[in-house]
Amino acid sequence: MRNLAISINWQGELKRQDLFKQVQAADDAGVHSVWVAEAWGRDAFTMLTQLAERTKQMQLGTGIVNVYSRSPGALAQHFATLDELSEGRMIIGLGTSGANVIEHFHGVPFDRPLRRLREYVEVINMLMSGEPLKYQGEIFNLQRGFTLRFSPVRTHIPVFLATLAPKSVRQTAEIADGWLPIWTPLEALPQEIGAFRAAAGKAGREARSLAVRAPGTTVIAKDPERVLRGARGALAFYVARMGVFYYQHVSRLGYAQQAEAIKQAFDAGGSAAGAGAVPVEMSQSMGLVTDSIEQARERLAAQEAAGVDIHPVELVGYDDPAEMQRIYERLAA
Repeated sequence: MRNLAISINWQGELKRQDLFKQVQAADDAGVHSVWVAEAWGRDAFTMLTQLAERTKQMQLGTGIVNVYSRSPGALAQHFATLDELSEGRMIIGLGTSGANVIEHFHGVPFDRPLRRLREYVEVINMLMSGEPLKYQGEIFNLQRGFTLRFSPVRTHIPVFLATLAPKSVRQTAEIADGWLPIWTPLEALPQEIGAFRAAAGKAGREARSLAVRAPGTTVIAKDPERVLRGARGALAFYVARMGVFYYQHVSRLGYAQQAEAIKQAFDAGGSAAGAGAVPVEMSQSMGLVTDSIEQARERLAAQEAAGVDIHPVELVGYDDPAEMQRIYERLAA
């Protein structure tokens, strides 16, 4: 059975009861996991608490929370508590975010992101294990030996890291249980996942023990043209406005000319112009939008062949939980 994942939107209008029905349909269909993002909209942990109480088997991940706005100890508390509430179904999804969000929303200096990410993972793992927290890092010096004042359900919660640049991906292969790539075209996936697994092997780890979530979502929509416009707009925003990381990332993967055109259009004409500068084939290489279940299944199969373990999917325009459950089951088969 194919491991599917769904995600919860962190911004805009939220019809909570409809969302709960959708997630419960996915849970009944055997969908692997639900991921709750956090940026500068809703927080992740409140929603995860509600989902933990309304699901029975699917795993619950943060997709992602950053390593600047909360201390490593605070994140360990959040994850240990939610793992207890969900009876061992949490996935820790972490990333650095970027300077725009960290410095101009959270008001925290965006310094040493790679080192900070490593130390957060090490501190969280130490607290989950029950070992007294005596940690000497380059950023954190924690020497009083604190332990969590309850026994976590598990001594280790899987850690997935959202990383882009080759150096940060290599670190992910060394210290994490899974990788959350983003904005990576389908044709580049075999090379990128191969490099990730090779780095894991070089670090002395069993490469296949590390999971990879697909970098894009396979969307089945009743109005695919509208959804595709939104997807192109999202890609344009990341390339043109979310710092230099995403611009450099898609350029490295073969879209340098397109990235420059998108940025120039966005700078000159705003978001609509930026979205219009995103070629449809570029957007569809990052994540598929279709009205065809069979085309979606073909995309998931191609991702599997490239080495993907977990496949984000989304149903747009569907409101019947029974129909949604049937589609999830069809995609997972």
